[in-house]
Amino acid sequence: MFLRPSWLLTALQTTYSPPDGDLDIVYQDESLLVVNKPSGLLSVPGRGLDKADNLTTRTQQRFPDTLSVHRLDMPTSGLLLLARGKEMHNRLSQLFREGNVKKFYIAIITGRIEPGTDIIDLPLGPDWPNRPRQKVDFDNGKSSQTRYRVLEYDEVTNTSRIELEPLTGRTHQLRVHMAAIGHPIVGDGLYGGKSGLYAHRLLLHANMLNFIHPFSAEPLTLFSEAPF
Repeated sequence: MFLRPSWLLTALQTTYSPPDGDLDIVYQDESLLVVNKPSGLLSVPGRGLDKADNLTTRTQQRFPDTLSVHRLDMPTSGLLLLARGKEMHNRLSQLFREGNVKKFYIAIITGRIEPGTDIIDLPLGPDWPNRPRQKVDFDNGKSSQTRYRVLEYDEVTNTSRIELEPLTGRTHQLRVHMAAIGHPIVGDGLYGGKSGLYAHRLLLHANMLNFIHPFSAEPLTLFSEAPF
C-alpha cells in the first residue's frame, strides 16, 4: 500500500510555511552542487517578503557562489542541480537547453494505467485567467512530451506508482500531462480536480539526474529515493 492513512487529508495547505532542516547535499565539487529539495520549499525566491526563504538562498549561505540553473515546483521534492560560479552556470544552462540533462521522477497517481511505457504528447501553455495554472492548448501551446513507465498498482487505494521523464521542460508539465490523461498526481491542489484523493503533499519526487560534468567530462548519475 503506497499511501499511509496519515497522508490522506480533506484540505491542502495554502500558506507558505517552508520546512526547516539542514541542506541535504547529494553531490558537491568546486563547480556544482546537487541538493535534495524538500517538498514545501521554493527553489528560488517567490514574490513578496513572505516567500524569501528558498533552497537557492539557503545554499548561498554556505556556498556564496551558488547560482540557480533549473527549478522544481514548490510542492515537488528531489534533486536540484546548482552551479557554482557564472562559467559553470552558463555551461549547465546550455546542457539544459540542448536536452542533455536527463531528469526522472517518481509519482503516485490516481487510478490504474496499463502496464508498460508510453509518451504523452500534448502542447502546453498558460491558463491566463487562472494563473499560475497551465493547460493543454492545441492552438497556442508549446510542444511538450512526457515519457512514463508504470511500476506498480495498489488496489487498496486505486493508485499507481510510476516513473516520469520530461522530454521537454514546460511549467507544471508532469502535473498537467498526468491530469490531462485522467490520472492526476495524488496531492495536487492545482490539477487534482475532484479525484477525492488528497495527501499532505504532492506525491512527486525528482529521483534521478544524469548528465556529463561540463569540466571533468565525467558522466554523473545521481539518485534520491522517493520519501513515499
